[in-house]
Amino acid sequence: MRKLLAMLDYVVLFLAVAGSGVAYAFLEYGGGALIGATYALFACAPILAFERGYIMPGLARRISMLPTPAYIFIGLVVYAVLVFCGFGLGGTILWATGVFPVSWRRAVHAEMQTLLFTLGVCAIIVFIMRVRELLGRDIFIDLILGRYRRPVSEERVFLFIDLVGSTSFAETHGDLRAQEYLGELFSTYAGPVRRHGGVIDDYIGDAAIITWPYHLAIRRAACINCVFDILTTIENDRAAWLSRFGTVPKLRFAIHGGPVITAEIGVDHHKITYFGDTVNTTARLESLSKMLGYPVLISSDLAHQLLLPKGVKSEYLGEHAVKGRGQTLGVCALSRTPVAA
Repeated sequence: MRKLLAMLDYVVLFLAVAGSGVAYAFLEYGGGALIGATYALFACAPILAFERGYIMPGLARRISMLPTPAYIFIGLVVYAVLVFCGFGLGGTILWATGVFPVSWRRAVHAEMQTLLFTLGVCAIIVFIMRVRELLGRDIFIDLILGRYRRPVSEERVFLFIDLVGSTSFAETHGDLRAQEYLGELFSTYAGPVRRHGGVIDDYIGDAAIITWPYHLAIRRAACINCVFDILTTIENDRAAWLSRFGTVPKLRFAIHGGPVITAEIGVDHHKITYFGDTVNTTARLESLSKMLGYPVLISSDLAHQLLLPKGVKSEYLGEHAVKGRGQTLGVCALSRTPVAA
């Protein structure tokens, strides 16, 4: 379902871009819907691909680290170049197929008002994409729809991820370098979380909170697969971590699920947040991970609700008292099964 929603996102996005091209063609030339839509798609697609990191991700990363004035100026230059390239490719295709029966030079030439209109449309779309990424896709949609204006009771699963040794890293390398380290680590979470249908709810210091609706978390053990996908991603990039930061991140994970109250809060700054024992228990479970010496813990109640992925084993650690909870919590440790030689 999440993959279908992601595909639907792109369909809506490209329909919006094509629609802007059709509108411009009718306003400027009184017709030519197909030509306008084609130019719009080819002109905007490179910018959207650049923003999503599909093309020139290194350049996009370097630009994003520049001071704001330089970021805006260089970003506009890159956008303009991408628009000209896309416009030229779209015009060549329209000319070659005979859809736009003019000279090739005329077909690939972007007039100034066309360039400005295209940049304006792309700027609006990129702005919306940035806001959505800032809030999170699901949260962005929920805020727009006002789904949680009134508190809602629902069942969710939470995954808490904590970085081991972040304080000592900051003491050795400084706060600025530590923040760069954390930023790279948090970026690493994004792919696995997206692949397994979760949402990054918040970052608190060196910890990240990820959540799923309960039924999605236990389907195909998505919450567990997400954990080991993150660990695999970090291990596969081990050499890069050592080269760049001199260390490979070590993480602690805690997974727990149950009923929560979900509500939109705030006046000037709105946020969707979760209230209830489930969230607090997950945080306490993460603290138990350090005390018990197991990097991946899951509540036994949740573990019994799902089928463990292939290559993952569970070890029951018994009942443990959890601070702020009136009753003990059954705890299991998760680990990969040894690979036979």
